[in-house]
Amino acid sequence: SETEQLLHEAALRGDVRGQLAALAGTELYIPAPRAEVDADPDTVMWRRHVDPAGFVCRPLLTRGMLPAWHPDWVFRGVSLRWIAEFGWSDPQVWLGVNVGTPGQLLLPTAPPDLALWQRAYAENDRASGNRLVALRHGALHGPLAYGLACGVHLAIGNAVPWNEIGTVYREYVDEREQLRDSWGITGHEGWRRQLDFLLDAANSPPEPDFALRAREQLAAAIGELPSADLWRETAAGHAQDLGADASTVKGIEDLVRRIMRYEARFRADGLLPPDGRVRTTVAYDYGRAVNLARWGLSARFCGPADAEAAIVYAGALSKSAYRSWEEFSAGYALGRVLRFDDEEYGPFYEQNVLAHRLLTESEGSPWRHIPWR
Repeated sequence: SETEQLLHEAALRGDVRGQLAALAGTELYIPAPRAEVDADPDTVMWRRHVDPAGFVCRPLLTRGMLPAWHPDWVFRGVSLRWIAEFGWSDPQVWLGVNVGTPGQLLLPTAPPDLALWQRAYAENDRASGNRLVALRHGALHGPLAYGLACGVHLAIGNAVPWNEIGTVYREYVDEREQLRDSWGITGHEGWRRQLDFLLDAANSPPEPDFALRAREQLAAAIGELPSADLWRETAAGHAQDLGADASTVKGIEDLVRRIMRYEARFRADGLLPPDGRVRTTVAYDYGRAVNLARWGLSARFCGPADAEAAIVYAGALSKSAYRSWEEFSAGYALGRVLRFDDEEYGPFYEQNVLAHRLLTESEGSPWRHIPWR
């Protein structure tokens, strides 16, 4: 990953400041028994490691060097500032970064060194969201990579590798808190229930796809795209025929107008071609299903086989619903903004535009290397 590359290049130059800059700009991980963390999630236990080579250190790992997923071992995320403030009482104990790997780095822990770490943390930016990141040893081809590429919008938003399915998505305790607070998930059964809702495209409100289906059915019936008035009247009339009350019927009419305004903005910003339209928003649920599978694995609410099966299935569902990556992206974006943006064209909208451009224009984008069909 990017951090390991920066560390390697700095090591070749003998550049300690460059190494510290790389460490300051990323989250670092301390291994811990899961039972211990679950019993006391507020305390980070950091044990010494006695290496066969004869040195003593406190070990930590960069993201690209994390070991394979294990149900009983998790990783606490910390910063270089946290490490500097840890309380190094014995200068004979080193800081060991990626110990036992070809990229092993040992740093002294005397007070001047700790001050240098603090300064490096203050002077270097941390990785923010909205970045397209990948691991060289992650999935790059095949059904698993295809499914992961369907979840790439949120991977970009969280600045995590899009092609990783392993031991960490977010830091373990943060992951479990996020799933509990945002999804009501506290164990495997809750995770599976929410995942099934997403894979059934039943998490998002049904009204947007109801309105979009009405337009597609009209277009098939009359042989051309219907006018705005015909689409709005037909969708509202169909809702009324199904027994909807006056408030719901008006809501459908307003929804059609909102969709048209968003689509016009999508065309202006390049999310849709000049004559493009969104046919379904199921991409939003399918894309989140990919990420919920990754989150469940990170939180130890499922195992790799369950997560990988869900990701591959979400990819297959996406392939059947859309005709291209670009069409999938526009469907995802519309589903998201209709739910959260309220025509403010704020962060929820802007993140979609940035992700779409990264994915369609960046040479490193999975969409440039994995064909839709």
